[in-house]
Amino acid sequence: MIELDNRTDKNYNFPLLEQIAEALTKEDIELILTDNNEIAEINREFRNIDKPTDVLSFPSEPFPGAPLGSIVISVDKVQSVANDLGHSEDDEIALLFIHGILHLLGFDHEIDSGEMRQKEVELIEKFALPKSLIVRTLEE
Repeated sequence: MIELDNRTDKNYNFPLLEQIAEALTKEDIELILTDNNEIAEINREFRNIDKPTDVLSFPSEPFPGAPLGSIVISVDKVQSVANDLGHSEDDEIALLFIHGILHLLGFDHEIDSGEMRQKEVELIEKFALPKSLIVRTLEE
């Protein structure tokens, strides 16, 4: 189940996000939707990167009843990337949500041998989504 903390006035296809979550885990996930200003603050505090980003993932410490972790998504980035790439904001948030969950599950595209990218491709195809940033980068 997704525990939603929507700090914006945006509404998305949350049933699709629930389907994605259920396909990957039985554990709860906290989803925080925010703007570029707040995600930049979070990025600066936790990663020492002083700029906004599209998605951040924070795994929880494992203990009984704990959620898998938290995913923070900037709706400003969702809107701008969706506009730039010509697909819907619902599709873009689903792509970022997939990316975030995979990180919570322990995948890391920066150090793995393509496992995260492969899993992302499988999920993109399963949910009939447009190509994500990782998949688009692979084709360049």
